[in-house]
Amino acid sequence: MRTPEEFLAEHGFVTAAELDRSAMIAAFLAEMERGLKGETSSLMMIPTYVGVEGKVPQGVKVAVLDAGGTNFRGAVVSIPPTIEEKRNQPMPGSKGHVDTEQFYAPFVAELKRLEAYADATKVGWCFSYPAAATPDLDARLVRWTKGCDAPTIVGQYVGKELRKRTGGDKIAIVNDTVATLLAAKATEGDRTYSSYIGFILGTGTNAAYVEKNANIAKLGDLAPDGSMIINAESGAFNQLARSSFDIAVDDKSANPGAQFLEKQISGAYLGPIGLEVLKAAAKEGFFTPKTTAKIMGLGALETMDFDNFCAAYVKPGRENVLDAIFADPNDARMARRLGIPVFERAAALTAIHLAAFVIKSGGGVDASAPVAINADGSTYYKTRAIPFADAVKHELDQMLVKMRNIHYEITPPVEDAPMIGAAIAALL
Repeated sequence: MRTPEEFLAEHGFVTAAELDRSAMIAAFLAEMERGLKGETSSLMMIPTYVGVEGKVPQGVKVAVLDAGGTNFRGAVVSIPPTIEEKRNQPMPGSKGHVDTEQFYAPFVAELKRLEAYADATKVGWCFSYPAAATPDLDARLVRWTKGCDAPTIVGQYVGKELRKRTGGDKIAIVNDTVATLLAAKATEGDRTYSSYIGFILGTGTNAAYVEKNANIAKLGDLAPDGSMIINAESGAFNQLARSSFDIAVDDKSANPGAQFLEKQISGAYLGPIGLEVLKAAAKEGFFTPKTTAKIMGLGALETMDFDNFCAAYVKPGRENVLDAIFADPNDARMARRLGIPVFERAAALTAIHLAAFVIKSGGGVDASAPVAINADGSTYYKTRAIPFADAVKHELDQMLVKMRNIHYEITPPVEDAPMIGAAIAALL
């Protein structure tokens, strides 16, 4: 009988051990260059016009809004990271259709509430929807995601529209990945960093980094000696091998043909990949007939259950469908042997992904001034099947420090990083 490793190889699954790290980093860098030039690329490389120069003023209280899901939050934020007067409420449009005034009214009311506690001239807004950034740190909404039903807002400059209704100065608008990058500055203290990376790996994935203006060829009117954060939209990277399992998951997704990297490393997709692997293995005789019948009847698999099963972890109060299906100990061992490579590959691809951005930043040549990586997201920090964050760090040590003498540092996790980063955008 074939081994699980032979089975995976026959389906085009490239394991973590087999990935050509140098070739993939080169492909990533090439796609980044094309995106910066405005050429066809899987990476959008969106200029944000947000810089990172200077120290963040300490103790200044800023009003912050955070919109990006079913709820939006408002709070007063200051550095060192302190969050006060935080309040959650439904995101306008998340529970049904709203018109323009109904959309902005809750944000207007929230800023009015926060003005009693913060400097009303300094407002940061983490706005995590597809939007085009402008030089004055506004954002023009390109389209809604996450089920928000407010069609009249599409095409609007949301900061300008909000200020029409509140008065005052401009609002600094950033997305969650850019805010995560900026949040690294909240932890630096007297530490010197040569550059910054913001990285999110949760349900989805994305990365942002700092680029020299002179390298952003698609913008011809920038001061050449400056720099800004680039939102790479890196989950769309498509220069990577795809197994039959990946192709099946992509075909069944809401956006087939897109977000290839995201669909190999993020929390929304690891469970579905695992289900494709287990069903294919069942068809090819890797499990007993009873187990085969059960796994073939499973319609969906959440990443949490796949992860907990591969880790042999029983979450209190949560029944795991895989524990019931793989009641036979031999079948369970085989299923874990087939499943764990999915997580190992995700960790290796995450590290390759990050290494490319560190290299592109041009920083880290001096060990006393490493590149700061601020990572956020449940998949990165809470995966149990393998020690995910440790595996990524081991890979980065090899690819960056040992092979290229480039130094980096993964900064301590910043709680509420989107709010902290939005505040820093308003303060810088």
